[in-house]
Amino acid sequence: MFFVYIIESQKDGSYYIGQTSDIEKRLMSHNSGQTRSTKGKIPWNVVYTEEYSNRKDAIVRERFLKKQRNREFYKRLIKQMP
Repeated sequence: MFFVYIIESQKDGSYYIGQTSDIEKRLMSHNSGQTRSTKGKIPWNVVYTEEYSNRKDAIVRERFLKKQRNREFYKRLIKQMP
């Protein structure tokens, strides 16, 4: 199982989008400063996830979401999550 996720910085409310097979481990990586692109905005919370059966589909969706570069789009997506 693979996941596309959006995390939100508690520091400034910014979002980061990624994909992984282990969300808990990946969040720990973000919050421990091991991820260069997110270490300046610790702490992070997972605010959105999607599940995929293979990595290829997860990567395609991750790339689509990253290309949006639209905060309002992300907010609407997060709001729709059950």
